[in-house]
Parts: sequence; structure tokens; C-alpha cells
Amino acid sequence: MLSSDRDLSVDGVTILSEVPKNITLSSFTSVSHSSNSDSLSPKHILKTVESNAENGAFLGLSVKTPLDRILNSIGKFHNRKFLSLFRFKTWWSTMWTGSSSSDLQMETQLILLHVPELNSYVLILPLIEGSFRSSIHPGPEGEAVLCVESGSTKVKAKAFTSCAYLHVGDNPYDLMRDAMAALRVHLGTFRLLEEKERPKIIDRFGWCTWDAFYLTVEPVGVWHGVKSLAENGIPPRFLIIDDGWQSINMDHEDPLQDSKALTGLGSQMLCRLYRFRENEKFAKYQEGAMLGPSAPRFDQEEHDRMFKEMVELAEKKKALGEGNEDGTGLGDLPEASTIEYLEELEGFERGGLKALIGDLRKEFPSLDDVYVWHALCGAWGGVRPGTTHLNSKVTQAKAGPGLAKTMYDLAVVMIEKGGIGLVDPDNAAELYEAMHSYLADAGVTGVKVDVIHTLEYVSEDHGGRVKLAKAYYDGLTKSLRKNFDGTGLIASMEQCNDFFFLATNQISMARVGDDFWFEDPNGDPMGVYWLQGVHMIHCSYNSLWQGQFIQPDWDMFQSDHICAEFHAASRAICGGPVYVSDKVGRHNFELLRKLVLPDGTILRCQHYALPTRDCLFENPLFDGKTLLKLWNLNKFGGVIGIFNCQGAGWYPEEHKCKAHPECYKAMSGFLSPDDVEWEQKDSTAELRSNGMFAVYLHKDGNLHLMKASEKLDITLEPSSFEIAMVSPILEFDDEIKFAAVGLESMFNGGGAVELVEQKAEAKKVGYLVRIKGAGKFLAYSSVKPHRVVLDDESVEFEWRNDGVLKFEVPWNGGEIKDAQILICK
Repeated sequence: MLSSDRDLSVDGVTILSEVPKNITLSSFTSVSHSSNSDSLSPKHILKTVESNAENGAFLGLSVKTPLDRILNSIGKFHNRKFLSLFRFKTWWSTMWTGSSSSDLQMETQLILLHVPELNSYVLILPLIEGSFRSSIHPGPEGEAVLCVESGSTKVKAKAFTSCAYLHVGDNPYDLMRDAMAALRVHLGTFRLLEEKERPKIIDRFGWCTWDAFYLTVEPVGVWHGVKSLAENGIPPRFLIIDDGWQSINMDHEDPLQDSKALTGLGSQMLCRLYRFRENEKFAKYQEGAMLGPSAPRFDQEEHDRMFKEMVELAEKKKALGEGNEDGTGLGDLPEASTIEYLEELEGFERGGLKALIGDLRKEFPSLDDVYVWHALCGAWGGVRPGTTHLNSKVTQAKAGPGLAKTMYDLAVVMIEKGGIGLVDPDNAAELYEAMHSYLADAGVTGVKVDVIHTLEYVSEDHGGRVKLAKAYYDGLTKSLRKNFDGTGLIASMEQCNDFFFLATNQISMARVGDDFWFEDPNGDPMGVYWLQGVHMIHCSYNSLWQGQFIQPDWDMFQSDHICAEFHAASRAICGGPVYVSDKVGRHNFELLRKLVLPDGTILRCQHYALPTRDCLFENPLFDGKTLLKLWNLNKFGGVIGIFNCQGAGWYPEEHKCKAHPECYKAMSGFLSPDDVEWEQKDSTAELRSNGMFAVYLHKDGNLHLMKASEKLDITLEPSSFEIAMVSPILEFDDEIKFAAVGLESMFNGGGAVELVEQKAEAKKVGYLVRIKGAGKFLAYSSVKPHRVVLDDESVEFEWRNDGVLKFEVPWNGGEIKDAQILICK
């Protein structure tokens, strides 16, 4: 309620004080909701929302004069722990914690307040209303300020009834779900993840070309990249051809020729799309070119050397160009060139992407999906005017004032410099249809859509950011449904609330963290280490909110990186796809076999990884005391990942992330079966009442029997981890106790357990365990089994007096195997 003293309270506990008089509070039921017939909520969601309606309310505000950007205090809070998610770049969000409203950061997307007096939590969410989008900023007097903006000086308003939403609940994970369900009913512009089908790649292993080639990607390298993994027993089931395949150029170059000045210096950010087909490097591919004995070889080291020379040449030209207005000396430097290995044979028809993908599938039949990269506006710089059938115009790009204190970003600098070749919003659907129909015909099954929040930079003359975004997202949705089975899309550089509220009616997978950086691009000497922990913090905390809309994608990593095992462990339990960006031939196969089965599938968790309750209001990056703990669920158990991410964090004063070397040290904490949020899946909810669990530590190699509330102390060195498989112990009587743990060698070994059943007859007790995968299977049995039968054949097993039971499960092509553990009473 909002009192006459202007305190906003829940059951008598003040949440916000000094709330201005122009702020209103309206119950969920008193505000009108969407009547969009195309996005009606399913009955079970409506029922849930109706039952929780009293827990939600909307904030509104009014000002005297219509404005395009309103900054209005919503009050203050003090001595109350909070977790927030804010945009530290245009494209990416991360977590921030504190204890008062004065600790908030710019462009905050969400605030979760801890209310221990009520054993509850309060969520504050800025919303979309009409043509306006909201966020929360810190105020000059320590207040929380609601920023309500249209993104166009031509679009103004003065009164709002639902520009922010409050929801209260006693379980933080239920609270997130219930609040987003309420907003799904209210806005009618998005669907929840639970309503949508997810991309097939979710259960599979893949390879992305980015770190192997950057913008120099071409068919021979792509071929050998897939081959180097497949021939070593780790077949990629999906391939992402990243930036570098498109037909793009800069405004000063021939409008119908590929640019030859593409390096890693941001040059692609000034390029515009001039045709929807692949560039010449890929267009030249002729069917069968890589299938014969004389197919070109690929040398990653030689490729890297040539790329390095390209970068050095570009740097020299840039330095000369900046130092000499007349370009003196540029003529003495060689012309830029592309890296190509294929020779185009006369008399043979060009096959392009279609022929390459067809040949890849012939040679590597397990390759199910091929995705390609593109920017939301076509390319980084949009579509070049006059080169396609679409109406596009170079539009000045400018970041809004709310982004002024975000982290320096080369991409933003380059986009503001070159502007966007913006296709008329009325033609947005035609843009995606032109791109995607061609790709689908070539055998491409999905797209990675990047650079999504460029739109807010160019919304001035297009009705504001909400109207412009709707036009583009609606067009993208139509094309996704028509060309890519409704699921084949990964959204990236999208972590702003207007994307989630407006774009996710169909999109069901998106990145939840900034890019995997194998080294710090800003040169921090600790960057190679601290950036890895920062990545995990981005992904896990963002998933609290973003996971309600989309399947969280934790991005690629490199299997031969110095922190590869650290990353691999997190990907194993993240609940999404696992993919690497290894250079060709540079793989850690021993590590990959802990993630990937011989058929290229993975042991995926059933939920998505989230921080445990005791981490929600702490800072596992640089508070010097907190280990990051993540929980997730398998079909018949849980998993807890513990990571020492200490040693880095956001510096508000400098608007960037930096190392905290004083925190880069060993940390101690604990784990408990109660850390797992069993109730978040109906299939595991009953495990909350289970009395005992078998807890297997993957790195330590030991099995512990623990009560549900019992705590196990753990100490981790910096940039290290532990994964705990938490398996319920089934009890037949006081003597016979059994738990199916999983495959010992896999990071998420518990994901191998498809079914556990207890059977008893006469003087025999049996346990049926259905197993996916292969390797040494680990279980706990308080009594030595009489026999272990695998697919109707007795197999040898090991049993120790401490109850540890092991037996070998051979690979049989990926079929689920039945193991029966037979025990005599």
C-alpha cells in the first residue's frame, strides 16, 4: 500500500520511503490488460496469475508537461539488501548488489529486494507502456529514479498508469516466474519460455567459427574445423558460421564488391550489406570441392600468420590516414586482400553455401544444423542504400543519455561514426524474408542474430524505440516461423528489457552473457583469468530474469584455453547447448569427452542454472568471501556447481570492469542438498521431503552421504570449481539404501540417469536404472548387490564396504540402456 506519508509498504514493512506525490500505485486487477487475441495466455497461466493477483501492483506517474524523457523519483530504500541487473554496455547486462537505493547503477532493468522481516522478496520491474520504455537510474539525492523514455523527441506523454511493476513472494524463483506470468497477461507482447518450443541444438554439441577465423572465415577452414572434431570422436551436431560470410562493404568502396579491408579492428562495424547472398569467398565454392583427394588443406598457424599481417597492414594504413589528411604514404603500402584457399575451376558451376552445406552433410552425416550470423539490421552498418530492392537510408546513430555511463565499447564508437543503413520499418519483414528464404534454400537451419540494440540508436524519426522495435521484431518473428521452423534463432547483444518484452513471442533462445573473451581486450594483466569468472556471473544472474522468456545460452568457449575446464564445468550444468570456438586442430579432447557423448549429444540438465539463495544478495566477484554456487535439476537428481569467480568486478567510478587482485585467492564455503530448488520442476518436487542424499564431488572423487540440511565445507583455489551430483537415497528398509549417481567421468554425470525404480518381491530387492551414455556408472548401495544386469546380461561390478558401487556401461550408438541392480534381503 501507499500511505498518506508517502511510504510504500508490504504488510506494514516499508519498502520505499519518500515516494513523490505524482507516483501512483494500482493493484494488478484495477489496471486494464492486453486484449491482443493473437497472444492470449494459456488457461493455466491465466489461472496462476489470477491466484497471485493480490501480490502484484503497478507504479504510475504523471507530470505537468508532455515529455519524451521523464526522470522521476519513486522513493528511497535504506539498509535493505538488493540484487539488481543493469546494462553495463548497450548490449549486455550484469548483476549489482547493495543495501540502499544510492547504490544503484544506470540502466537498471530489475531490482530484487530482500525483506527478511516477512521472509519475503519484492521485485521492481520497469516496463513498456504505450510508446515508452522504462529503466531505473540512481538519483542525485540517493533515490531510485524511474526513467520513462520514448527514444524520439517527437513522441511525448505526461501520464502513465503502469510504467513499472511490483510483485511480492516468499520464494525468489517462484517470484520471478509469477511476476513474468503476470506481465505476460498484462502486456500480451511476449510468451514465456514454457510456452515455446526450443531449438534442436539445445541438447547437442556444436562448433562456432569465430575465434578460429574472425572475419576471414571461408569454406576450406570451415570444412577442416568440422573434420578435426568429427574424426576424433566429438562430432559437431551444429555449426555456426559467424561474422564474415556476408556480402558487405563500406560507403567509400565499390557498392557491388566485397570489402577487402576486414580485420579485427572494428572495420566490419562500418560495413553495410549490399546483397543477401554469401560473399565471393563462399559463392565460389563448387560442389564436391572438398570431397576429393586433391581438396585443399588447411594450416591454422599459417592462417593466423596471414591474418596477423592483414591486421598490421590495416593498422599502418589507419595511422597514416589519421596523420595525413592527404593520405601521403598510403600508396606505398600494398593493397588489402582476402584469405582464400579455393581455386575456381572453369567449366564448373558455382555452388556457394548450398553446395558447401550439402557436401558437409554428405561427409559428416551427424551435422544436423547449420546456423549463420547476421546483425538485426542486416549487417553492422545496416543495408547499403541503392544496392537492394529495399528502401534503406543511412541514419545517424546516437546512444541515449542513459547509456552515457556505460562501459566504453568500440562497437558503439564505430556505429555512431558510420550510422545505420536502416531499412524502412514498413519493409522489415521483407528484409528478413529476403535474407532468410535464400539461406533456408541453401540448407541453413537457423540464424544467430546479433547487434540487436542498435535500433534504439536510430529511433528518432520512426515513432520512438518501442514502435521501431515492434516493426523489426514482428518481421523477424514472421520469417522465423516461415523459414526456420519457428525455433532456429539465437538472439545476441539483446539484453535490454524492450527486447524481452517485445521480441520473445517466438524467439526461444538467447545469450545471457557478454562474449567469451579468451583474453582481456583492454590489456588488464589479470584479464585472462578474471574475465572468465565475470562471464559466469553475467550468465547465471541474468538467467534469473531472462530465463523466463528464453532458453539461456552461455556462449561458446575454447577447449584449449587456460581456463577451459572452468568454463566447461559451467556449460555442463547450464541447461543449454554446449559449443566451442576452437581453432582448427586445437582441441582438448579429454576435456570435451567430459561434456559430449560419442554421438555429439550432451547430458543436459532439465532446468537452467541459477545462483543459490545464499548467493542472491552477495557479490561472488569481489567481496572477498563468496563462492558462486549454481543449482540445476536432472531427471532424477540435482546438481550444484561451485565456482571461485573472485578477482574482478564493475568499477562505477571508471564505468568498466577491472581486476580486484586482492580477491584472487582461495575461498571457502559450503554446499548442501537443500541448495537445490527441487520444487522448480514437478518431476523433482517430491525430493524436497527426501531425508538422505548421496553427494558425489566430481573433482574430489568422493561420495558423501548427507541429510538434506547438512552442510559440506569446501575450499576452492581461484578460477577453480567443483561439481556435486546430488542423488536421492531410496530406502527399502533400515538396511537397504540405494542411489543412482551417474556417469563418473562426465561433468554432469547425473544427467545420464533417465529413470530409477525400486522393485521388491519375495526376498529380493531390485533397482532399475535407465542410463544414457557410456563409461563407469557410479551408484550407492548399502548392501552388496547379488547381481548387476545390463540389458539382460550380467556384468562385472565393483562394490566397497562404504557402499560405492561401480560398473562399466559400454557405448552402443546412443541407445538408452537398462541396468538392474539385484539385492538379496
